[in-house]
Amino acid sequence: MVVVGGGVIGLTTALALAERGLRVRVWTREPAERTTSAVAGALWWPYRIEPESLVGDWALESLAVYGELAARPEETGVRMVQGVHGGARLEDLGPWAARVPGLRPARAGEYPGPALWARLPLIDMSTHLPWLRARVLAAGGTVEERTVTDLAAVDAAVVVNCTGLGARDLVPDPAVRPVRGQLVVVENPGITTWLTVVDHAAAASTYFFPQPFGLVLGGTAEEDAWSLTPDAAVAEGIVARCAAVRPEIAGARVLAHRVGLRPTRCAVRLERTELPGGRVLVHHYGHGGAGVTVAWGCARQAAGLVAPAA
Repeated sequence: MVVVGGGVIGLTTALALAERGLRVRVWTREPAERTTSAVAGALWWPYRIEPESLVGDWALESLAVYGELAARPEETGVRMVQGVHGGARLEDLGPWAARVPGLRPARAGEYPGPALWARLPLIDMSTHLPWLRARVLAAGGTVEERTVTDLAAVDAAVVVNCTGLGARDLVPDPAVRPVRGQLVVVENPGITTWLTVVDHAAAASTYFFPQPFGLVLGGTAEEDAWSLTPDAAVAEGIVARCAAVRPEIAGARVLAHRVGLRPTRCAVRLERTELPGGRVLVHHYGHGGAGVTVAWGCARQAAGLVAPAA
């Protein structure tokens, strides 16, 4: 079988299939290090993903896996880090929130106003993506750089479409749209906790994540914006918003500017269809800003759709 797409969804799905004893080939247009997944700030938290009725279970299943992987952070890139979701309230979240260990309202002194405190997985994608790829290879799979222009032309009994934003043209599915995210990476001035202040309806937000390679500052959520070129004015605004919360950020040396296009959709498409000749096509895309958050839960469900045909 062939999994098309080598980001976090494609690699995690390939691993879920390979660990079931299935022979898996991953075809990816570019290496994992150049996918949208590599740009992710990668804090576990459902963000810009639907449907809410399914996202909670996918996210919680993934949370359990990341909790185990956090025992080996240097190997997996996963750490459990505490922080605060500014402006968030438990009553505004779905039923899944009650099942997140330790999630609670922030106490006085932790944040000026309503907020939620949590200790959550924070994933260094520069380590995690190569780790996933290595796990796929160790399980007998292969990873090849190949561009697919027609899913029906892939020579395999089972094809799993994990192409993210690429599904817009490949399927084609015009319901898949980009939500542009810009980040700034600076030298960490000693910040050990993460913070988010995010309005899901706004194009600008404030967050910072302490990663091993630096402090990731964000961010933006520009709908239907395709540019991968960092905007200097936007970057200045990101730094200013973060520095308003933690003044020491203002003087931090800038290490990098990053841009990624989140593959959003009205709902994640996770379904099995048929190809000519009795072959099987499983669509698995549209994870918006929460691909890392739901990766394991979704991957295992996708593997379940494949298994009867494998």
